[in-house]
Amino acid sequence: MSDLQRLTIRGTRNTPYIDLDPQTGLLIFQGASIAENPESFFRPVYQWLENYIKNPRPVTTVKFFLYFFNTSSSMRILEIFKKLKRLNNSGHKVKIYWYLLGNDEDMREAGTDYQTIIEIPFEFISVDDKNIDLHTN
Repeated sequence: MSDLQRLTIRGTRNTPYIDLDPQTGLLIFQGASIAENPESFFRPVYQWLENYIKNPRPVTTVKFFLYFFNTSSSMRILEIFKKLKRLNNSGHKVKIYWYLLGNDEDMREAGTDYQTIIEIPFEFISVDDKNIDLHTN
């Protein structure tokens, strides 16, 4: 078992809550992502994923519920998905859940675009509350 530590980043109005747990393989991204410097914000996530890929769980479950993100964040999110694609292509199963607030067609389209790029199927889940606990749902 890896000595990789859990990475938890508290969410703010402009940045998402992130919880990356190497013991369970559950990776959660939730909130808005409109950071002034998304490259800097997501850097620890990239580093964590690089280490996780070296010794992952047999199944990695990723839950994305970003109810708003800007263009510069979308590029950083794509980088995360590219790392997950590498993990998936190395023979480790990656399950991706893309949460939508209500029937948000813009976010459904964004998820569909990411899904097409990384060639991993997403499960789309519509929820009514943006404060849903993704650890249990």
